[in-house]
Amino acid sequence: MITVAVNRANRLFLSLLVAGLLAGCATVKPSALPEVPPRHTLAEFTGVDQQFAYVYDPWVRFNRSMYNFNYYFDKYLFLPVVHGYEFVTPVFVQHGVSNFYNNIGEVRTLTNALLQLKGKDTAVTLGRFLTNSTLGLGGLFDPATKFGLQRRYEDFGQTLGYWGAGSGPYLVLPVFGPSSARDAGGLAIDSGITYGLWTVADPFSNSDDDFTISAGITTLEAIDARHQQSFSYYDSGYPFEYYVVRFLYHEKRELDVNKPTSPAAAAQGEPAIMP
Repeated sequence: MITVAVNRANRLFLSLLVAGLLAGCATVKPSALPEVPPRHTLAEFTGVDQQFAYVYDPWVRFNRSMYNFNYYFDKYLFLPVVHGYEFVTPVFVQHGVSNFYNNIGEVRTLTNALLQLKGKDTAVTLGRFLTNSTLGLGGLFDPATKFGLQRRYEDFGQTLGYWGAGSGPYLVLPVFGPSSARDAGGLAIDSGITYGLWTVADPFSNSDDDFTISAGITTLEAIDARHQQSFSYYDSGYPFEYYVVRFLYHEKRELDVNKPTSPAAAAQGEPAIMP
């Protein structure tokens, strides 16, 4: 699948390159052009498969509106808050906060690795969580990576795909951004599990400021999550960024789901996509 996508992407790039060259040549006088035999003709680029970037998107009007909403929300509200956080917070503290929340996220990965019957990923993730929670002082440091336990990432959207659920229609979520019907459902499940675990283990349940503390922790988690992302809306330079992001998101999630072979893929004789 990767080879096919790359080959088709290369053909699209060639088509766009030829179109750009033709547009540039249109501004040059014919007498200024060298008289050499053409190396390529437009006929070579006819019939280029434009469907390689196709993603099922029946809610495109809603999705494009939500994409624009996320742009304004990100630019005028979210990013200013994140930049303020980065300005007032020392870098080593930022790293500690990111490590802390990433360590909590290991619980989500551990749960979904178990649901996908991934023994190695389960063992590595459990080892990371125990190591960073103890030697890493509650997750503020990440000694597990130095010990060779590389971080995995699994979510319930991948679990659904692992057991054969299709991605469904493309969907742009408010604030969260690119998603799909399957991944949106997975996000809801993961969030529910996280909320349930937090409710059971709430260390501030006896405090009079329990709600305020919990809200502050959640807000800081959102700020840190955005801090760890380098993507900015409409900053890619692509005139058709919506479609590029849609395609890249879809392809990445398909790779995430099919790594390694799922039971559904194995039953159909599909090859594994190894990490």
